[in-house]
Amino acid sequence: MSRILIVDDEESICWSFRESFSDLGHDVEVASSAEEGLKIAATNPLDAVVLDVRLPGMDGLAALGPFRERIGAAPIIIITAFGDLDTAVRAMEGGAFDYLVKPFDLDQATALVTRALTSSPAPASSPSDSDDAGPDTLIGNSPAMQELFKQIALVAPTDVPVLITGESGTGKELIARAIHRHGRRRSGPFLPVCLAALNPGLVEGELFGHVRGSFTGATHDRRGLLELAGGGTVLLDEVGDIPLDLQVKLLRAVEHREATPVGDARPRRIDIRLIAATNRPLAELMKSGEFRQDLFFRLSVFQIEAPPLRARRDDIPILAAHFLRSSRFAMTASPEITADALAELRRRPWEGNVRELRNAVEHAAVVSRGQPIRPEHLPPAGLGLFPVTAASPAGGGDAPPSDDDARAIADRLSAWAAREVARPGASPLYERFLDLAEPPLLRAVLDLYQGNRAAASQVLGIHRATLRQKLRKYGIQ
Repeated sequence: MSRILIVDDEESICWSFRESFSDLGHDVEVASSAEEGLKIAATNPLDAVVLDVRLPGMDGLAALGPFRERIGAAPIIIITAFGDLDTAVRAMEGGAFDYLVKPFDLDQATALVTRALTSSPAPASSPSDSDDAGPDTLIGNSPAMQELFKQIALVAPTDVPVLITGESGTGKELIARAIHRHGRRRSGPFLPVCLAALNPGLVEGELFGHVRGSFTGATHDRRGLLELAGGGTVLLDEVGDIPLDLQVKLLRAVEHREATPVGDARPRRIDIRLIAATNRPLAELMKSGEFRQDLFFRLSVFQIEAPPLRARRDDIPILAAHFLRSSRFAMTASPEITADALAELRRRPWEGNVRELRNAVEHAAVVSRGQPIRPEHLPPAGLGLFPVTAASPAGGGDAPPSDDDARAIADRLSAWAAREVARPGASPLYERFLDLAEPPLLRAVLDLYQGNRAAASQVLGIHRATLRQKLRKYGIQ
């Protein structure tokens, strides 16, 4: 049995946690403020603390240090209704085991605390004073973005290589900049190198440098980007396009932290953090022999998948508002976006992801001339490259099937029903239909919302308890 302290000023949350953990045999204490919780921690040993951020008096993030002094290495789980990258980084740097964003599923929260009780927490470090404000800030409240913030917060304080994958326009460079900004090398340079934009014959010289006389026109020594970025971070963007003959040399640079300029036999020490990004399928490139497997494993010590915009449609309104505020083209104060325009933004497929959304919003800001933005102010979807399907339900997910798809599904269901009606001694037809249709529906929605049952139950239109029962019925984890 473990002793768990819940610090939250919402009585319903304290009650829910008390009931859940008590059922598991734990001893639970509650406090409505950080000050009250610190008094409990000073008088009684604790095995875990669940700490809210927004509290009367001292906030939860400020209380992390005092709690750590009182409870030692016991895990602290932060809960907040305002999850963003800064909160995630401050929580992780303050020594939190993990954090939850309200509304959260009680089963998931219970599982997280149970895992924390059996795990060794990461050591605390000094919180940074970095500020994420700016036009290139990573923004989002969706489950996909909360998971991304958590991954950045986990890997930023380390120096391991990171591989960022994802579709074009999902913000891979922003993720790399956030890792640099919240890491120990934040005072050093951040050098992004787009390998696809370089002449294949110049890539080696750009990365590793060259010495005088190494080739025609090399009239003086030149340091490469890997050396120039000493003390900082290098982003190798579109790393899937690096020539195969240079991949061995890059592998040595990553493994041994040294770079050999063109025309020189003497390697030079480099002190950099390496982040790679690509929208190409490296697994397929390795199978075809276009990308070295050993280089992939060295670059992908920690992998981050940038979520596409269609997996985080709930973020579209706040992204649009952010782009309007930072738009270089708004002639006056940021115009408002009408409900119809927001519905249109939610409806579009966004194959170009966040980059396409930003372009669309800035276009509308110019066309509207300071007036409220309406659907007619938006540019054609995908500039005519991508078809726009029927409107999707508010709250996210891909656009629904076309009329042809819907008819095909209806035809198959009709044929299935005709066969099943004739089956003797079977369970009621409607139950058989639910057993067939519900599991893939539940799995699809849970996948879309990264396993967040609270968000999934909302978009499904059922109570969380009902969703929990159905998941248990079908054995869905």
